[in-house]
Amino acid sequence: MRPSLALKIAAVILAAQGLAGCNTLQRLSEVGRAPSVSRITDPTQEPGYEQVSMPMPAPTAPNSGTNSLWRAGSRSFFKDQRASEIGDILTVSVNINESGALSNKTSTARSGTQGANSDFTLLGVEGKVGNVFSGADPANLFNFGSTSGTSGTGAAARSEVVVVNLAAQVTQKMPNGNLVIAGRQELRVNGELRELSVQGIIRPEDISSLNTIGSEKIAEARIIYGGRGTLSDVQQPRWGHEVFDILAPF
Repeated sequence: MRPSLALKIAAVILAAQGLAGCNTLQRLSEVGRAPSVSRITDPTQEPGYEQVSMPMPAPTAPNSGTNSLWRAGSRSFFKDQRASEIGDILTVSVNINESGALSNKTSTARSGTQGANSDFTLLGVEGKVGNVFSGADPANLFNFGSTSGTSGTGAAARSEVVVVNLAAQVTQKMPNGNLVIAGRQELRVNGELRELSVQGIIRPEDISSLNTIGSEKIAEARIIYGGRGTLSDVQQPRWGHEVFDILAPF
């Protein structure tokens, strides 16, 4: 094995051990008790947080109606109760019900036959074939045949259903008025902790009068649903198995 390849493999194994070590320490710290729920923190202070930057139209001043108390885009005559400023809270309705199926079947077949005989006359030489090749039949000198075929069948099916409501907070107001939201929810049932987080960009016009918005109206949506705990730990393969599956050439 080349030294450079050996160093790369060793680096991958050490990195996997380091990541697995953090998870192992966390699992050991939770032996005999339910998974701990993380603290509520400011998402803008999380490591790696970056403000969203998107193409924006030129800002325009709002038009005010003469002698009118009505505001454009308002859902209430006196005050709009919908989230509109940084720190405001709104409800996100996550409703994902997707399914898909793919089926493919291919079958091909081919056969061919080729034959030749010595149906010719050349000064009697054709009669010598049987003497040169013992048992040869000059009338059926060459005969070739071939048969080939392939058959393949493939099928894939998936189904995903996630229906849940969670509150999200406005973390950024963009120059064109769009809002960046982020929300996280944790639910612990016995020894299992379920986690749901949502992030994305929404339009204030898409927020309903009940201060709710559907997940299908979130641009650049990042919806993560998972969990950790006793059941998830049993279903998760050990890091050695994962590393072996990545490095195994077969």
